[in-house]
This record gives sequence, C-alpha cells and structure tokens, in this order.
Amino acid sequence: MSNAASMTVTTRTIELAGLGPESPLPAVQPLPGPPYVAGGGIPAEIVQGARWGGVKNIFPYMLQDAYTREAGATELTAVVLENQHLKATFLPQLGGRLWQLFDKDTGKELLHTGGRIQFANLALRNAWFAGGIEWNIGTRGHSPTTCSPLHTALVHTPDGQEVLRMWEFDRLREAVFQLDAWLPADSRVLFTAVRIRNPNATPVPMYWWSNAAIPQTPHTRVIAPATRAFATGYDGAMDVVAPSGFHGIDATWPARNPHAADFFFDLAPGRRRWELALDDAGDGLALVSSPRLRGRKLFVWGEGDGGRRWQEWLTPTPPGTEPRRYAEIQSGLAQTQFEYVPMPAGASWQWVEAYGNAGLDPAVAGGAWDAAVEHAGERVDSMVSAGVVDAALADAGRWADLAPSEFVVAGNGWGALERARRHAAKMEWIDETGTPFGQETLTAAQAPWLELLRANEGVVEKPFEPASAGEPRQPFGGAESFVRGLDWEDLLTAARNDSAEAAFHHAVMVHARADAANADDMATVAALYRKALGGTGGTGGTGGDGGGAGGTGTTLGKRSRVLAHRGLGLALIAAGDIDGGLLQLGHACHLEPGSRAVLLEAMALAVDNGRPALVFDLLEGAPAALLSLGQVKFLQARAHADTGDSAAAAAVLKEGIEVPDLREGANSIAELWRRVCPGEDVPEKYQFSMR
Repeated sequence: MSNAASMTVTTRTIELAGLGPESPLPAVQPLPGPPYVAGGGIPAEIVQGARWGGVKNIFPYMLQDAYTREAGATELTAVVLENQHLKATFLPQLGGRLWQLFDKDTGKELLHTGGRIQFANLALRNAWFAGGIEWNIGTRGHSPTTCSPLHTALVHTPDGQEVLRMWEFDRLREAVFQLDAWLPADSRVLFTAVRIRNPNATPVPMYWWSNAAIPQTPHTRVIAPATRAFATGYDGAMDVVAPSGFHGIDATWPARNPHAADFFFDLAPGRRRWELALDDAGDGLALVSSPRLRGRKLFVWGEGDGGRRWQEWLTPTPPGTEPRRYAEIQSGLAQTQFEYVPMPAGASWQWVEAYGNAGLDPAVAGGAWDAAVEHAGERVDSMVSAGVVDAALADAGRWADLAPSEFVVAGNGWGALERARRHAAKMEWIDETGTPFGQETLTAAQAPWLELLRANEGVVEKPFEPASAGEPRQPFGGAESFVRGLDWEDLLTAARNDSAEAAFHHAVMVHARADAANADDMATVAALYRKALGGTGGTGGTGGDGGGAGGTGTTLGKRSRVLAHRGLGLALIAAGDIDGGLLQLGHACHLEPGSRAVLLEAMALAVDNGRPALVFDLLEGAPAALLSLGQVKFLQARAHADTGDSAAAAAVLKEGIEVPDLREGANSIAELWRRVCPGEDVPEKYQFSMR
C-alpha cells in the first residue's frame, strides 16, 4: 500500500433539505439568556465568565428559518484528504463541516453522519444539522456560519504538505477565523489548526467549540482525563458531579442517560487535552489538542421519548433500517460553553487539534474509571504524542500566512466590505495574504454599503458636522441587507446622506444595540422608526409617503415600510404597549400579506402577549400557501385553545401538523395536546421534551 497522502476536490451527492431564503426580518430580538444557574461548588472563574460577554442578538446576521423537511439529491463540493490510514471529507459549502472521517485500518466511520442532511432549529440563526465535526465561533450556540459557505482554498507549503484552508469574517465579534486541515503521509491522525485574529482596538469576548458527533450504541463509552464534571441536565441547574456516578448511573456510557445532559469535564491544568469515544471493540474518535483548547464536553440526547424523537428528527431513519443514534464530544476555549475568554486588542490565537482512532482495549476501557482514563491516556500518547502536536502547531504557525494556491469555494462578501469600511474609518485590519477577501466576492448585498463608503470618501470631518455641510447631497438609497457600527450610523445620519431609507436603517441599528428591557431605549427606538415612516407610524398604508425622514422628500420603499412597522411594533411591545405594538405588526402584515416571516412573528407575538383573537384577524388576508404551513396551523391551534375553543384546537392537532423549525428544548406541541386532549396519550411525533 502506498504511503502517499492526497488532497482532492470533488463532489458529494447528498439528500439535502431545502434551506430556503434568509429571513427578511432584521434579527433585533434579544437572544435567550443562559438557561442554567450555577449550583454550589462551581468555580468562581466559571460563574464570572458566564456573566460577561454575551451578545444581545445576532444582528446583523439574518435568520435561516425558511427550510422544509422535503429533501432532494444535491451535489455539494467536497474536499477529500486521504492517506493509507484515514480518509477525511470536508463540505466547504456547509460551514466547512468535517463530514466523514473513515478509519481504513478498522474499516470504521469515526463520525456520525447520514445519507440525508436535515435542518432544524438549534443554532443562532435557527438552521443547524447533525453529523460530522462542526466549528463554532463567537458566542454560545451553533455558529452563524454553520450552514453557510466558507471561503475555501488549497495551500501548497514549501515543505510539500498540501493544506485545506477555510476562513471567514465573523460579523458578531468582528474577527477573522481560519481553519487549516492537513493529513501527513503515514499519519494516523488528521490535523486541524484554527487561527482567530482580533483586528479591533479593544478586547473582544471570544468563544470557540469544535463539536464532533460520534456514533452511539449501547456499548459506546466516552473518556476524558477528569474525575469530575460540571453537569447540566436541561432542568435549570449546573452542578459539580462525578460523571461515572451521575444520579446513580455511569453517565460516561451515553446510552445509559435517561435525559439530555451536558457534561463539561474538569481537566486538571497539567493534563493533556483529550477526549475520546470507543465502541465494543475499543475503536472510536479521539479528539486531542494543544493546551489552549481547554474545555472538553460530552453531550447526550438521553434515552427518553423526547431524546429519541429529536434524534429521529435530525437523522431520519430510512425505511427498512435501524435508527442511528449519536452523542457528541466537544473541545473549547473555556471550561464550559457559558463562558467567554477575553481576547486582547490586535491579538492572534492559534491551536491545533488531532483526530484519529486511539484503539483501546475494550476490557480495560470499559472497566473502572481511573484505570480506563490511565489506559486511554497511554493509547492517546501512542496515537499522537505531545511532541507531535507541538510540532504540528509550529508548522501551522509557519503556514498560516501562505497565500492560497487554488481557490475552491467563495464565502460571502462581508469580509471584503469590512476591509473597505476599516480603510475608510482608518481602523486596523488584518494581513489578508493567507486569507484574502476578494473583490469578486462582493454581491448586491454589500453594494449599497460600498457605495455609501465611496460617496463619502475624502470627507475629512464627520459628515454630520457643519464643516461638511458644503458637500453635495447623495441620499442613501436603501439596502436589503444590514450592517452595524457607530461609523455606519455616522454616515447614515449625515445631512448629505439623509433619506427615509437612511433613517430606517439607522433605526434598525439603534434597535439592535438598545436594551429591550429599558423603556427609555425603546422610546428612542420607536421615535426613530416613526421618523423613518414620516412622523406617525400609524397609517399602515403609505407609511409616510410624501414626507419620509424629517421632510427630506424621500420615501421608504415597500419592503422597508413593512420592516419599519414591524420594528416599531417590537419596540412598543417591549415598552409595554402591547396593543399599539400588535397594531403595527398588523400594518406590516397588511402591507405584505404574502410574507411568511412577518405573519408568523405577528401571530406568535399575539398569542404570547394574550391577544389570541388577533391571530384570526391576521389570517384573513393570508394566502392559501401560508395557511397550509405547519407553523401557522400550530399558532392557530394555540389561538383556538386560548380563546376557549379546545375542540377546534384538538381538531388541528389530530389532523396532524409538522413544524420544521420547532426550537430545541421546546415541547410546546405536546403541552398543547395535553391541554386540549386531556387523558389522551401524546402522539410520539409530538414528543420533543428534553427531560
């Protein structure tokens, strides 16, 4: 057998659910807070870290929530790294996911994957899919880029090593991340190196977790070098536990856990950073890293009805086959996923991970915990020593800025726009030699913002200052995308750029950074939306035609009018004016009756805020295509129940509904069933409880 290694650009045909278009709604709604309260014994470092660094929302990213559960054969670009021991397959168009890692020596797939990719509501932007190894940056929750293409290229090093490089600009932390992957000839491990660069003049809260889905059978065990873990059982608490003695079970065997749970292993500072899974023959994925990647986690769905339903929802079982279960082993910058690590201004961080099969003795690895950990550590050292990992990190540092040799997939244009923005604002930026954001990646999404920068090029003073009053006017014409930053707000509020569209986008930016719980903030936001709408915001028809923003003579386009009414409605509801806010949402629905996103949000807020009868008014003007959606039917059933018509609600549920973007942890369909069908067993298809 040849000892040579290869890297090949090819395609993979996979049954893929349609992702659909991005939501048109600016993501200004607050993210849920941390779901756990730290119990006794949790280190102060974790408690403090969990209180700092979270983001208000995912703005300026847009939600990816229009997917369905209909899948079709789809050809995707794949990059395959292969030697005599391993074959690794990456999918650059889906967040760079390491989709498969096949161990040729044993003939086993080390990762959980399936023949179908099904999106579900588990990520920051909603859409997420199970399987492979996922890369998460920025903030708690699955990364904004997890279902999006990454810039991807091949790099040929002077040493003769071929490297797969993927990179992107993270719009939440305004940092650049890159992932290099390589497989040396005769290596038993695949190497990946992550580098994050913070070009900002201030520290940023940083987050990274690599999440590996591993096959789960009744014989699967997970081992990490720790005697205790910080556990969360989706019951609102985080406690210190012995993972091999959790509520009377050895939770290191994933199939023994009755409910969904997270276990963050407390690795001692001097221990090597590793975690592994093994099957009944001792084979499975070992995840090893350089010291910077401190955290290790085991996630299990649990063996309850809800856990099994979620697994089936994410990895549908083909007819005539047995269900395929999975658990996850993960590695991160902090000890838990509720903390952030301060990344200094201008800093560059890099680390290496190694993935392979450590090949344990199942008799020892399946025995007493301390002996299993010692044995696993020895096999990890044999698979890839600390010295080899250190050498790989040194190689990664030397290669990090090598220019790409061959481009494979283009990411989005936001990195290229960020470069132009920082040049215009005289802000620091990165050396793009190794991670170029080409002008060719700019699209219609970035074009209006690039034009805004160009129109103000050479204006020395801030555009809103009197010294720039003599500059010729060039009203901002609007954009379907969104940006954030005080420098952008300065441009939009400059007299020379003033327009109704500028006022609208400024209102959205302020809304995104405002405190939804602060009445004064929400009053300011509401006033800004009213200004964009022409001063009143209550017509629901023209929404300010004839005046626009403060008498500029410009008017909002239809799409922006819809979104301005929607934003005004959210601000009023947050300030306690429920009826006024829902009235504005009704105006938005009236202006664009065919908008799925606008209708669903208005219906949900009507029910959540005790105005269920409004749901039926909203549905009167909706087209048939929207009335057939599972999300609409469910909200309609909730409205029936809340208005006292349990029979109508029960009829909707018994007819059968499917909500493609049911949120992780939500069990709302089952709860409604118990309410309107008392004494009747909840159908299995409606059971999504995490407990």
